[in-house]
Amino acid sequence: MDIARNLEEIHRRIAAACERSGRDPAAVRLVAVSKTKPAADIEAAAAAGQRLFGESYVQEFAAKAAEVAAPVRWHFIGALQSNKVKYLRGLVELFHSVDRLSLAEEINRQWGKDDAVAEILLQVNLGEEESKSGTDEAGLIELARQVTALPHLRLRGLMALPPYLDDPEEVRPYFRQLRKLLETLQGLELPRAELTELSMGMSHDFEVAIEEGATLVRVGTSIFGTRAPKEP
Repeated sequence: MDIARNLEEIHRRIAAACERSGRDPAAVRLVAVSKTKPAADIEAAAAAGQRLFGESYVQEFAAKAAEVAAPVRWHFIGALQSNKVKYLRGLVELFHSVDRLSLAEEINRQWGKDDAVAEILLQVNLGEEESKSGTDEAGLIELARQVTALPHLRLRGLMALPPYLDDPEEVRPYFRQLRKLLETLQGLELPRAELTELSMGMSHDFEVAIEEGATLVRVGTSIFGTRAPKEP
């Protein structure tokens, strides 16, 4: 697995998608999804210039973060139990997957211990899939109002895991829907919010996501290869 070459190819594809949609490639950040991958793979990616990595499992991430010596930044992108937030304090730059008020309140409480501010995205379950986390569209505005009332949080935007469809074009309406929801929130003038981020798009559909406004694309398999099964 040539991680450096894979990263080069991903950045080429990002640039091409931006050119097609009239966007500046600098407006799109690549989150290398490194969950279940060893610290050596992260070091290899960092040596190739990648700085932003996404993790999903608290215990694995905490151990891995201590092993990685390269100057990287971490996003937490997976489902998160409130009782595990304390293990992430001070380590995570952005939470992609805040899907309920109780989780937001615990992040606020933990970051408040350091008098710091945690940056978060609200996860929206666009396909209303029972297997996936996220607030539904109807509850999004109320949740946004609630989290922006918390002093140690800054709401930066939205994230979605739309249904997996073989044809990326069939996913496009979901990406477009998330962008429109962000525009709705931008019109509310919420306090403690800088609503500029759309985390959407993965290895098989990130180009379509970019064409629809993604600012963060979460790519793992196309960089690191097929993920190993998570340890029980």
